[in-house]
Amino acid sequence: MTEENPIILVVEDDLDVADMLNAYFSVQGYEVITVNWGEDAIRACGASLPGLVILDIRLPDIDGYEVAHRLRTNRRTKDIPIIFLTEKRERGDRLKGLELGADDYITKPFDVQELRLRVRNALRRSAEGTLTNPVTNLPEGSLVEERLTNCLNREDWAILVVSLDNLESFREAYGFVASDDVLRAISLMIQNVVRDQGGASDFLGQLDATQFILLTHPTTLLEVGDRIRNRLEQALDFFYPLKDRGVEGLPGKRMSIRMQQLLSSQGPFKDLAELKAFLFQ
Repeated sequence: MTEENPIILVVEDDLDVADMLNAYFSVQGYEVITVNWGEDAIRACGASLPGLVILDIRLPDIDGYEVAHRLRTNRRTKDIPIIFLTEKRERGDRLKGLELGADDYITKPFDVQELRLRVRNALRRSAEGTLTNPVTNLPEGSLVEERLTNCLNREDWAILVVSLDNLESFREAYGFVASDDVLRAISLMIQNVVRDQGGASDFLGQLDATQFILLTHPTTLLEVGDRIRNRLEQALDFFYPLKDRGVEGLPGKRMSIRMQQLLSSQGPFKDLAELKAFLFQ
């Protein structure tokens, strides 16, 4: 595998789907290996480490969950990005895949352009060591953990977490590209508020795909938080098509903003785990 031409391993027992994915991603410049059985996927990863695995859950021998478990518990293969490709839509199935360390999840029938973007994002995230979010380019992962840890040794800090709820319902209704556009727009609006109303040392990052975290000073928290809430709540309806704007429940649950805050005066906190426990209680 090279950085320019990463190997994609497609694990899919439907030969038509496997052949289509092989042809599509080969044209995109990737080297593609296809296998139809779970055990063959394990052996293929051992023989030539892929850059990413597209993994069906329903396989003729062991299921995709078992394949993911064995990849994640092997030191050589534990960091390979995994995208589950499956007909299962239940929330429990998605959670099970994510608990096993899957990087993403897409259900059949799928949009191959959407899958291409998910593959691109997963590969980019892997190459960058999860230091920045591939959609918003905001710091995430270890960079956020480092900033939160620094709070333990400082005074007069404030944390604001901005959560975008029900993005999954929006994505299922309007597609992956539209949901990415929402995240980019939300991140830009928050950045603009922080630039205009925050302090020079403020830090903005992402806790996960739909949670933004701002480290600021207690004296600016209220004003910045109110401005962020007002801007985002005013904007949310405009992400929907005109026919669906202002119509509650169409389609699915509507996106909404939820905010949590934590002040240094609520401490002291003995470690990062305790700080997070207070923040998300």
